[in-house]
Amino acid sequence: MGWPALPAEVLWALASFVALLAACTAVAQFFARSNRAKDYSELNARIRTWWWIVALLALALLSGQAGAVGFFAFVSLLAFREFVTVVPTRDDDRTMRVLAYTAIPLQYYWAYTDWYGLFIIFIPVYALLAMPAVAILAGRTTGFIHAASALHWGLMITTFSISHAAYLLALTPGQSPRVEPQWPSAAAEHVPGLGLVVLLIALTELNDVAQYVWGKTLGRRRIVPRISPNKTVAGFLGGVATTVATAAVLGPLLTPMDWGHSLAAGALVAIAGFAGDLTMSMLKRDLGVKDTGHSLPGHGGVLDRIDSLSFTAPLFFHYVYFYFF
Repeated sequence: MGWPALPAEVLWALASFVALLAACTAVAQFFARSNRAKDYSELNARIRTWWWIVALLALALLSGQAGAVGFFAFVSLLAFREFVTVVPTRDDDRTMRVLAYTAIPLQYYWAYTDWYGLFIIFIPVYALLAMPAVAILAGRTTGFIHAASALHWGLMITTFSISHAAYLLALTPGQSPRVEPQWPSAAAEHVPGLGLVVLLIALTELNDVAQYVWGKTLGRRRIVPRISPNKTVAGFLGGVATTVATAAVLGPLLTPMDWGHSLAAGALVAIAGFAGDLTMSMLKRDLGVKDTGHSLPGHGGVLDRIDSLSFTAPLFFHYVYFYFF
């Protein structure tokens, strides 16, 4: 399914991301040339990877609903593969792993077809109940609770949570009894979910960057040193303030939200993103690994990159779904 018309606001937002990334590239090159004694290789690697991420995301969003949903499904597949690689399970759990991999395209099919009933319960309920059933075939009881819970939790984080971003693309304007949608343009009225996805990803990634920058600049007092020593109060508060302010500007332009609801959405994304980042840090500390993979130079693995989105996507989805659809 292709988009009937791309809202100018969405195109401007994507162009702004490219312009911002180009500015970051120029600044990084300037510092690398002016201070050759310092190693900027990791920063340059992160920026190069961001170019690939932004390019692939833009192509996916511009290719229509099917292409965009397929992109998110592929991201979930890669993330779940990383998860089962770093989280140890039993050697004879192949049947449960096959079941889990099969659940990924099905979950995104429910999102693509706007089948909310199955979408919202398929992995939390049916996959949870199916895993013990297929585990019986292995006939081994030792380690079952760990294996089943690990695989199901991995599906929840990498697939169920992320698929909410894909489901946003299937949303169409409705008459909400709570808030009357105010669409920014006639074109946006035909593809409202596209603006919602762009806003969600922009705020989630901006929050990560802002918390890092504010923490490095003003951070002194640590929040949870045993889980993530680099997280500071200044970083958290600076990230929340930056994300909320950006949401207040972009929300009314890209989505049916007014500035008040956009402020609330920004705060929700900032806090949820912080929680998602900490949760993945806790997981990696438990496993004794620095990164979940090496597929994204400068970032680690796919799971490292979507840790915040795994928390922001479902909360943001239900926030806008409740008020506007």
